[in-house]
Amino acid sequence: MGVVTGLLLGAGLSLLVWAFTSPPPATRHRRSRWAEQTGDLLVQAGAPGVSPGGLVATSAALGGLILLVAVALTRAPAIAVCFAAMAALAPIGLVRLRARSRRLALRGVWPEVVDHLGSGIRAGLSLPEALSQLADRGPVDLRPAFAEFAEDYRLSGRFGTCLDALKARLADPVADRIVEALRLTRDVGGTDLGRLLRTLSHFLREDARTRGELEARQSWTVNAARLAVAAPWIVLALLSSRPEAASAYNTPAGAMVLAAGAICTLVAYTLMVRIGRLPEDVRVLR
Repeated sequence: MGVVTGLLLGAGLSLLVWAFTSPPPATRHRRSRWAEQTGDLLVQAGAPGVSPGGLVATSAALGGLILLVAVALTRAPAIAVCFAAMAALAPIGLVRLRARSRRLALRGVWPEVVDHLGSGIRAGLSLPEALSQLADRGPVDLRPAFAEFAEDYRLSGRFGTCLDALKARLADPVADRIVEALRLTRDVGGTDLGRLLRTLSHFLREDARTRGELEARQSWTVNAARLAVAAPWIVLALLSSRPEAASAYNTPAGAMVLAAGAICTLVAYTLMVRIGRLPEDVRVLR
């Protein structure tokens, strides 16, 4: 009886430890979703070899370095914390900026990819051959991804698996739609693929033209707003080079002024981004 009681007690304690140490399902889902979105962002930025954890570690290391340097230069911990926080956010900001630039560059070449696929299919090529020939005839920026698809297909011959790998390499909503259209045609057959590709090409060209006009009109407003957000901190950086000015922020009142300014800056920038944001395609066919 004592052995059974001990086993039950041990099992109960194990369940309690497991319950307290394991994250709840919602938290795991949020983490996996954040990891997927950050991974897509890194792929779109042209850094597929960097993991989301590596990006976070880089941000933390940069923030810590700037904190030490700022404290040594200004002797004002409050100022140093502000600039360290900005430095910690710089890597993710750079990744987002580069991903956006590459998306803008690729927006104009996706119709060309669709046209090449349609031409290959009309010429009698199979779907794998039509995709593989994009490694030589497709847009320069996308040729490496299609070359890896061609190599994967030569090695495995598994069209579906190779399509999944291609989607992961491109990490783009337009690529997802193209890949799933090809997969559906391969699986169930049909004669409307050419018409579908022509319609998709026309839609992509119209979308790129409309977005280009909207972004050209709003670019000067967004840039002016960003300058307005950055200007007070540039002035603070210049003032902190003088010891007597930096010492004013070593007091509780000075720290409160910096905290209020940081909150106002964060709120203003968030509102600016949300108001000026254009609708973006999401990867619903991941």
